Parts: sequence; structure tokens; C-alpha cells
Amino acid sequence: MWTSLDQTVNHKADDWNEPGDNLYGNFKQLFLLKQKYRHLKVSLSVGGWSWSGNFSTVASSQIKRARFTESAISFVNDLGLDGIDIDWEMPKNDAEAVSYVSLVHDLRVALGPNYLISVAVPCGPEDYKKLHLSEMAAQVDLFYLMAYDFAGAWDSVTGHQAALYGGTLNDNNAVDYYIASGVPPEKIVLGIPAYGRGFSNTNEKPGSSFKGVPAGTWEEGSYDYKVLPRPGAKEYFDAESVASYSYDPKSREFVTYDNPQAVKAKCEYALTKGLAGVMFWELSSDAKSQDRSLLHTAYTTFDNQVHSLNNHLDFKSSRFHNIKTGM
Repeated sequence: MWTSLDQTVNHKADDWNEPGDNLYGNFKQLFLLKQKYRHLKVSLSVGGWSWSGNFSTVASSQIKRARFTESAISFVNDLGLDGIDIDWEMPKNDAEAVSYVSLVHDLRVALGPNYLISVAVPCGPEDYKKLHLSEMAAQVDLFYLMAYDFAGAWDSVTGHQAALYGGTLNDNNAVDYYIASGVPPEKIVLGIPAYGRGFSNTNEKPGSSFKGVPAGTWEEGSYDYKVLPRPGAKEYFDAESVASYSYDPKSREFVTYDNPQAVKAKCEYALTKGLAGVMFWELSSDAKSQDRSLLHTAYTTFDNQVHSLNNHLDFKSSRFHNIKTGM
């Protein structure tokens, strides 16, 4: 229930005494936003790094796929959504990759052509080479490339976590592979991190040894972008790799992240490649000031353009009265 009026779209708090069975909270506010901004599409994402364990079992069974698609349609209709996002991290073998194709195929049949199906997909060759990308592309509207975490505490040396070029992992290699494998560039969305990966007791130059990672903002080694660069650190930009980072010589802390200069270059790359755009993981970590905001940088680099196709507002089969009647 919303009680703070400044946190609502229509400046009205939820009222539990309204007649009928109504939808409240975040999903109600998202629907109000969709009414206000008709280009805004809202999808429900299923899975993620922590919740992908059941995908293999569900996707490999026709009966379980049918149950999955049935529940997906119910969520779309009841909550007033524009599609479903599948975040399967990651199919481990060819059998699971084949099942993935079946899953998105059945979901497409169930949702029809006018609702969005998107997938979050890897940028590591050992993972994306398992996928049957051309078959997936026939059913999927958008491929969200998780183009980050190329470097972190699991490595032996520091490095860029989201470099566009260079190194064993980079954005460009992944983009080229997806396109060569049958994914149209206009269905590819390049992921950009809104957080940094930190390394302790190290030197300024990427590729240096380190010992440990900093406490971070929300987990060890990870900082929200909005707190970067850290006090006392100097920010750098590697034009060859298209990557930014900071280093504090006093604390000997190295943090790899994307700053506005890196985001601008990546958006220009997306335009050159004819990609659908960019996405961020995740927006609450962005800086509030326009000069540092990654989202604002992307918006202005794309010449203030947004996807113009209208969202869905007609959900007469919703079980919620206010969604069914359009509030």
C-alpha cells in the first residue's frame, strides 16, 4: 500500500476501501506510468542468477512448458504487462539449449505476436556458443546482452569488467557472434553496468595482481555507480578498450565501471551496429545529476529517441477491477 503521495504517479495514496478487487502497490504505479507514457513497456522477468535452477526441468517437459505459459499469460493479463522476459543463466548443454527454443516457441504461441518476449543472454563464448540463436531469434523480440562482469574477485589480476574491445572477453566479440549466428542487430540490446567491481591492494594499471576486494555497497567487491569514483580516487578512461575505471593510490583500490564517457561511446557503437539500444543493470544505482547519469547520457546520445510503438492498456480479462476498467 502506498501512503507517501510524492511516490505515486497520480499523487494519490492507495485506498483499501475502494470497491472491487483492485491491484495496488508497484504494479498499479507501473500501469499508471504506462498510461502517462505510452512508449513505456513493462515486462515481468523470470529467473535470474539466483533463480534459474528450475528452467531445465520446466523447459524440457511439454506439460510443464504449458503450465509455465499459462501462468505467464495470467500475469500479463492480470497485472497489465507488455511481455515476459526470460533470464535463464545459463543453459549448460545442447539438450537445455534445445529446450530453451521450445520454451520461447511455446511462449510465443501463447502470447501471440503483439506481446514482447525478451531474453537475458551471456557474453562469454563458453555460454553463448551453446545457444541455438537463429531458432531463438524467430520467436524472441529482444536479446539483452549481459555485457558486464568480465572481471572480478574470481580473477587473479585486475581488469575491465565491461570493455567494448580487447582482452579475452569484450562486448564487440559477443555482438558480432550473435549477429553472425542469425540474431538481427535490431533485436540486440547491449547491457551496461550501473555498478563497479573493486579490487584491493593493487596498482593503477589493469592487469595487476591484487589481494582481496573492498566491502562495497551491497556486496563485497561491488559498488553502486552513484558512489563512484570513491573519495580520493582519480577516474581514468581507456580509449582503446572503451572502458573506464578509478584508482586511489592511498588506499590502493582499483574499481572498474562505466562512466558517461564510456556509455556515450557504447551508445555510438550501438548506433553504428544498428542495435536496438542499450540497457542498464540496474537503474537505482545510477547517479542523480545529469552530468554523471548513465541513463541521461544514453538518452541524449540516442538523440532523445525512444521506441514509439504504443504499450498495451486494454486488459478486460484481468482479475483486478481497476486494471480491467483502466483505473
